[in-house]
Parts: sequence; C-alpha cells; structure tokens
Amino acid sequence: MVDDQQIYEALAAHLDRLPSGFPGTPSGIEIKILRKLFTPEEASLAQLLTQRPETAEAVARRTGREVEELSRKLENMSRKGLIIRLRKGEEARYMAAQFVIGIWEYHVNDLTPELIRDVNEYLPYFFRESYAVTTSQLRTIPVPTALSAEQAIMPYEAARQIILEQDNILAAPCICRKEHKMMGKGCDRPLESCLVFGKGAEFYRENGIGRTITREEALKILEEAEKSGLVLQPSNAQTVSNICTCCGCCCQILINLKRLPKPARHVASNYFAVIQADRCVGCETCLERCQMEAITIDAQTAVIQRDRCIGCGLCVPTCPEKAIHLEMKPEDERCTPPGRVMETYRRILQERMERSGA
Repeated sequence: MVDDQQIYEALAAHLDRLPSGFPGTPSGIEIKILRKLFTPEEASLAQLLTQRPETAEAVARRTGREVEELSRKLENMSRKGLIIRLRKGEEARYMAAQFVIGIWEYHVNDLTPELIRDVNEYLPYFFRESYAVTTSQLRTIPVPTALSAEQAIMPYEAARQIILEQDNILAAPCICRKEHKMMGKGCDRPLESCLVFGKGAEFYRENGIGRTITREEALKILEEAEKSGLVLQPSNAQTVSNICTCCGCCCQILINLKRLPKPARHVASNYFAVIQADRCVGCETCLERCQMEAITIDAQTAVIQRDRCIGCGLCVPTCPEKAIHLEMKPEDERCTPPGRVMETYRRILQERMERSGA
C-alpha cells in the first residue's frame, strides 16, 4: 500500500512539472504545506489533471474512474482552490493549478498563521528557481501618470486601456498584504486591490473570492494604487488576465526580487527612471515611493541604480521638482510579451526543461 508520504511526494513532483514549478527543499516544508491543503485522496486526484482543461467525463475515461463520483470530487476540489475550473455554458472543465500563481492565491480566504509561516519559509526556494528562467509570470508596467501624452506606449502596457477593454472584472483581496497583516506586519495600503479579468474573474467569483466591479470602479482602484505607491504587475501577456498592485514590504515577488543584486534583470519591463540632476534638490520623496530600493541620495541629488529600477514609474508623478522621467529601454533590452497567458506558461516550462536538460 502506498503511504501518505509517497502520495504527497508524488503530488509535489506533479506540481513541479507544471510551468511555475514546485521545487523541493532540504527541510521538506513543501510537503508540510501540501498536507495542510490536500487530503490524501485530493492529492491523488490532483495528479490526474494536466494543464489542458478536461471535462470530468474525459478524465474518467482516461483514468478508468467512475464519472459521477469523480465529477463531484473535482468540483469540490475546484471550490477549495486546489484545481482550476473553467465553465462553458453548463459544462465544467478542470485543469491542474500551479502553486504560485494559483493554489496559494486561491486560499486568500482560508489563511491561518501556521500556513502563512510555512509558505513564507518555502517561498524563497520557489522564487530562487523562478528567477533562474528568463520568462516571468508577471511583468511591470508604468503607473498611468508616469508617462507624458507624447510618449508612445503599447496597448498592453497602458493600464487604463487594459481595464477599458475588459467586460468581466473582479476585485480581489491581495493575499500578500492580507497574510502580512494577519502576522502583525506589512502596511496599511489598500487590501482590495487585485484585478482579475475574464474566466479568472468567473472562477474567483464562484469561489467567493472578491466581488464583481465596473470599469469605473476598477479605474478608481488603479488611481488609489498609484496614490498609495503600488507597483502595477499584470500578467506577462498581451491579452491580460489580471493586474496585481504590489508593495515592496508585503509582495512576495518584490520582497524576493529585492534580495537579488540586480533585480531589474529578472523583471519584464520596458522602461527605466532617469534623474535630471540639475533639477533635483534631494528632497527624498522618490526614496519613499521606490519599492525596489533603487534610489539613493549622493551629494543631495537622487541617483537611480539602473540594475534595481523596474520601470514602475512611481517616483515620477510625485517629484515636486519634476526631476524624474521614464525612458524606454534600448531596443535590444525591450520585452514583447507573449500573446496569451498559456503561451507564457509554455515558454516558462520550455526554459525550465532546457535548463534541467530534460
């Protein structure tokens, strides 16, 4: 008989074969996390799914399971945020969920101090592997007022335009700020600030995560994010499925990025900030706005470390002397995002396979 440990180790290996990965650790903390989230039966069933959406009937035929029971269990697992559910009319299709971005975020309403501690112990290992590949799940775009009307910007980098193109928008709580707040840390920036679109919004809504909002409400969230000093991180695709609004004190992506000596090299971004030294008076307003610790003061003048600047533009609109502006990177440093999110994940998986020699 296969014992529970083998089931969870097999699930960990299954998750590690998905694009974002699920690397092992010396302590085995990743197994402890899976035990908190999945029952042994759920851990076994999750391994039946791939990144291709399938009906319960198709999964049953492929695996020799009984359809009615499997359908009920897959639906329950999707409601618990352990797998993904997509609906087309009355038909439900199920697919494997990655740990990040995915299972972890889907548990924003089910956090416990114990789970938070375990995941915070694990995430540095996860991001160490993530930053080893070139393609990222998210990218950074400028806050709307950081660019002048004369500066050309692609539609997939214009935050307001992204929102205006959406018909189905949901506002969800930021799991990073919520888990920090639960542990007595973090900041008081807006909690309901993650924007989810399309099929993702449907999944979140059915699972009781967040609420449906209008375009106008989404634009207000965007304005509040800029006012509060939050980095805009949409999905790394031209057809955007979500926009995260992130702070350097809570966001696990930014926290782990800041630990790197040259974080800008690991971010998909097409801009960088430039100081006009003859205008700068060293007021340090930009230091407070920068979420990446990319700005220092030297001889009463702000200096931007290009290897740390991710081009978010937060420092631009609040500079009282108008001494900062964004410039587009040289052509050979620019990133054109994949057309759709699934293409992004295919690229990530391919890079991981090549890196491992698989």
